[in-house]
Amino acid sequence: MTRTPHIVLAGGGTPGNLYPGLAVAAHVVERLPEAVVTFIGSGRPHERHSVGAAGFGYAHLPSRAAPQSALHAVRFVTDNVAGYWACRWYFREKQVSLVVGLGGAASAPAVRAGISRGIPTVMLEQNVVPSRVTRWLAGSASAVCVGFQDTLAELPSSMPIVVTGNPARPAFERLYRQRQTWLSGYCELHDSHDAPIFTERGSACEKRLVVIGGAAGARSINENIPRALARLREQLAGWQIVHQSGEGQLHETALRYRDAGVDALVVAFIDEMAPVMFDSDLAVCRSGGTTLAELALAGLPAVLVPYPRVMDFHMPNAEVYADAEAATIIDETDLLGPFADELVAHLKPLLVDDSRRRRMATNMRRLARPDAAANVTDVICDALCLSHSRAAA
Repeated sequence: MTRTPHIVLAGGGTPGNLYPGLAVAAHVVERLPEAVVTFIGSGRPHERHSVGAAGFGYAHLPSRAAPQSALHAVRFVTDNVAGYWACRWYFREKQVSLVVGLGGAASAPAVRAGISRGIPTVMLEQNVVPSRVTRWLAGSASAVCVGFQDTLAELPSSMPIVVTGNPARPAFERLYRQRQTWLSGYCELHDSHDAPIFTERGSACEKRLVVIGGAAGARSINENIPRALARLREQLAGWQIVHQSGEGQLHETALRYRDAGVDALVVAFIDEMAPVMFDSDLAVCRSGGTTLAELALAGLPAVLVPYPRVMDFHMPNAEVYADAEAATIIDETDLLGPFADELVAHLKPLLVDDSRRRRMATNMRRLARPDAAANVTDVICDALCLSHSRAAA
């Protein structure tokens, strides 16, 4: 390429959108060391911190998620129009070579601006059922990278779709490959394919339940898990509980555990989530595409609780994993009784049945796509090369 490529990754707002971008960016700079990589996002502090810690540039441009009521509709239009024009200016001034839409509020104006300027655009779709932004803009994009094979049935075949898998954070890739190397060595040494589950935990007798929250949608989990676990004291013998509550919910969640008489390590956020998940035996969490991709790499069986506000997206994701017998599902929108009762019903057999958890873990690992970020990077490099060839012609 005649000039240094400048790649913008736009979107974020939630970890499920941001983490795939960070994974892809790490592969891009490995493949193209001369490339400049910049993230455009919502300006949230955690987003800025994560991008900065990874060593990439960051810009905050106006954007707003789809309105929840008519009162927010005007602000939705004005912010996104402003974001679109700001992106057009930014792309010209910074000589942007390619735009990657990560999903989230900041993705749509940036992808639209990239398309309008004739800049190659690659979109990431983490869910089985594509978002409105993906359906709206995919036909004009250079490529759409999807995490699930099932998504092919949701979009017209004429669209430039590539099934790449959902990128997970680099630490998940690294631990996955370390475990695969360890398992291969064990099987070769013992002439057996029945290797024990890889673990780094010091105590062989203690098992771990990890509750993964973090976004606003975790509130109902935070409120009901302590109540449920208080009724499972016998089954929890020998188990450690680690609960990520999300920002702003730490104190209340810790108090609920204290009032329930349940010993748990409650933290607002776990920066190093990969070693925690690889060293756990069961999870309770939502079912966004990125979360599921990381569960698969960790081989961690789960009780999935799709977020009611995005049920049309989260439930189909969860069903893929439940159909593979890697997880069970609790539908908060269709409960016959209290949520805590449903949690007890799902967790009780899983806490005591080691054989079932091992089978679920094996099935979970079969869903892993460790090359997802590399696959997306292939698509990005192909789009850059095609654009360069057209410019040269």
